[in-house]
Amino acid sequence: MLPILLSSFLVLVALRPMGGVYAQTTEYSLTFNEASTVVNVNLQTRELRVVQSSGQVVQQIRLSANLDPAAVYTETAAGFTLTNAATDGTVLELAREVDTTAYSQFAVIRNEVPSSVINVDCVNLLATNWYGGPQQKHQYWPVQKLRFNRYSMLSKEANNSAVGDRYWLNAYGSFLYVDPWTPLFVDQNYGQPGFMCFETRAALPYDTHGTSYDVRYTIGVAADARAAHMGAIERILGKPTGHPAESMVMEPIWSTWARYKRDINDAIVRQFAGEIVSNGFRGQYELDDDWEWCYGALTFNQTKFPNIRNTITAIRQLGFARTTLWIHPFINKGCEPWYSEARRRGYLVADHTGNTDTEWWNSVRGQAAYVDFSKAEVREWFSARLQAILDESGIDSFKFDAGESSWTPPDPLLNGPANRRPSQIVGDYLRTVARFGDLVEVRSALGTQDLPVFVRMIDKDSNWGWNNGLPTLITTLLQLNMVGYPLVLPDMVGGNGYDDSPPSKEMFIRWLQANVFMPSIQYSFVPWDFDAETVQIALAMTELHRRMAPAIMERFALAVSDGLPVNPPLWWVDPSDQTAQQIYDQYLLGDDIIAAPVIVENARARDIYLPRGSWTDGNSGELHTGPKWLRNYPVPLAMVPYFTRKV
Repeated sequence: MLPILLSSFLVLVALRPMGGVYAQTTEYSLTFNEASTVVNVNLQTRELRVVQSSGQVVQQIRLSANLDPAAVYTETAAGFTLTNAATDGTVLELAREVDTTAYSQFAVIRNEVPSSVINVDCVNLLATNWYGGPQQKHQYWPVQKLRFNRYSMLSKEANNSAVGDRYWLNAYGSFLYVDPWTPLFVDQNYGQPGFMCFETRAALPYDTHGTSYDVRYTIGVAADARAAHMGAIERILGKPTGHPAESMVMEPIWSTWARYKRDINDAIVRQFAGEIVSNGFRGQYELDDDWEWCYGALTFNQTKFPNIRNTITAIRQLGFARTTLWIHPFINKGCEPWYSEARRRGYLVADHTGNTDTEWWNSVRGQAAYVDFSKAEVREWFSARLQAILDESGIDSFKFDAGESSWTPPDPLLNGPANRRPSQIVGDYLRTVARFGDLVEVRSALGTQDLPVFVRMIDKDSNWGWNNGLPTLITTLLQLNMVGYPLVLPDMVGGNGYDDSPPSKEMFIRWLQANVFMPSIQYSFVPWDFDAETVQIALAMTELHRRMAPAIMERFALAVSDGLPVNPPLWWVDPSDQTAQQIYDQYLLGDDIIAAPVIVENARARDIYLPRGSWTDGNSGELHTGPKWLRNYPVPLAMVPYFTRKV
């Protein structure tokens, strides 16, 4: 293997006894044997530049201001280090990791950074399109439009950031991935428009008790964005080890939540099941919030459900083959004897003073605790309690809510390496609950792309806008797929109707249509609450989704075997198409089906973009050759436009 090559320009150097070199006005190059990628670090400008074989700059990063222009260079087996010997003693390392003709990858590393030192590396967004990043309430797409101000990048409740993976992919064919344990804060388009700055520091919500911290991010380069993303899937993100049950794809999930909120009991859930069947529907029945004696009891409230097994049996007899139950990871104060028992046994997440008080949406401040899944005995205890529910009730599996690290007390003391706080709790919770079969759904994620379960979009609001409304149903689908979570469960049709604002008839129908080519449909608001026309449209859209189920299951299998996204963005079929790169209101099912739903109120026509290829209109049968725009395409209320690729 050839060594890393050093290029020097206008160099004034002095040799050091230990083999290092003092340098001034020097540029160092990390070269590859097979890949034609070129990586340069200029000590004077502090610029890290990555250039593709075509000559295109695919990454341009202004390294932290503490990088000394006279840093000591030392060659290593995989690259080189630059040591701030005369200043803070920190070491910047570039290390080659993958070197093939089609794909290259290297890491930027700073280990044992003193806790007093703050690093800020600023990524130039290069006036191109970017994808990935965290799930957001305002889920703009492409994501270079987002704004962050010292934003802690982890799975948290704020801004709907339940999925907090640190992965960004650009249209030039390069990605950035920041290690999940790096204490990362992001500034994007704040102070420096056109830049995304990675600030790392030992500050809450990360661990503040150590004397140092580590920083690591990885850069991958390929010919285009699709190839780069698949390189990230293979080398970093991983792929699911299995997929949800086909039954969750074929038939809808019916949740009690949006329609009834917490006002449920035996009579109501039986009535709801009867209404579903009498209107011609079937599927999976999901019993949501407020079935427990108290939050954390994991025991049915017998005032509401005198005999839960009889309730579930009655639902099954109506034709619901599968039932699931809502679960959360909290125990509220006053939920006795369960709270006191867990507290006494050390089963609740505590801070460094032993305080376990926290809060969630079903408690007030300081009146709840988060179950400590970082402890093996707690995981076993919680799992046994869940199994007891299944044994008692005849329920099949669970919908798992929450799980974000922000629900812990500030500065939590977890059972694991200190540098993994607080994010460790996310994976420990999810890996515990994912064992409950192929009907499981979760809503939080961080480095858990391997789990064979649905990742549910966080609750959507019933509006037409970018504030967590209908457009974000599509963009969140794309965001999750492009950070390596292809098994996406869309939120409920019509949103959640919070603040006494349920969806209108038109919103309900357009939301359902936007959902048809996604992996599963979840109903809670129901079409018969509107009128007979809505019922007929809903039956037709449910049947269309059922016809798509074989294509969805085929793509699930490819997600497991190859890591392919199930619902990629439109540019996936032609990564060089700059128009497709910016499309946010269409999406793909696999590589061969385009969904182009209407997501604008009162619209009865829309413009549709078809990328390269021959595309057959799923409604009219007309054949089109892309790339082309279909301007003012008519879309009556009962129709969803879609196109299949002719191969």
